[in-house]
Amino acid sequence: MNILILVIIATGIISFIAFNNIGIFEKYKFNVGAIQNRKEYIRLLSAGFLHADIMHLIFNMMTLYFFGPIVVKGFGNVGFLIVYFGSILLGNIFSLFLYQKQPWYSAIGASGGVSGILFASIAMIPALKIYIFFIPIGIPGFIFGLIYFSYSVYMMLNPKQNDNIGHAAHLGGAFFGLVYAIALAPGKAIENSLYIGIMALPLLYLSYEIFVRKRIG
Repeated sequence: MNILILVIIATGIISFIAFNNIGIFEKYKFNVGAIQNRKEYIRLLSAGFLHADIMHLIFNMMTLYFFGPIVVKGFGNVGFLIVYFGSILLGNIFSLFLYQKQPWYSAIGASGGVSGILFASIAMIPALKIYIFFIPIGIPGFIFGLIYFSYSVYMMLNPKQNDNIGHAAHLGGAFFGLVYAIALAPGKAIENSLYIGIMALPLLYLSYEIFVRKRIG
């Protein structure tokens, strides 16, 4: 049994346990106040094994199943684990940084890790076809990345009350996957630099809004 399937099985089992045990769910979800005040740093990683419902779990694990093999092939089992768990950690650390003055902010899900795997794959194969739901036409990976980043940045800068998506974790995870792929495969990164640059434009804009204009946090 390969490492990808083991990660999916472990995430599924833990998520199902937490579905029926609110105590576990509350103890291990990402929560700014618990991490800052009680130093419960395990939440930065454990939140990646929790999901809101079965559809949330299935969507994340299906995406991981389809794109994980590309990362395993490119960087091996250890590389896959580094990208996946590194992306979960960086995504949640980024969320902690942005929302450090909002102790009530909470999040769950493997989406940061899945985003890291997805964008590490796109960094290596920018023309990789991405299929969204039941749309029969595949979108080139770098175009999907541009749309994905643009939407996430827009939603972070213009938050909606009923939006329950952790955009910061998604972006932090995606950034880790991109950087890892570029660092470990610089030849590929140079070859695909135009596509990666186009895709990363919204991230540059977000950096300006966060660190120069201080719009978030």
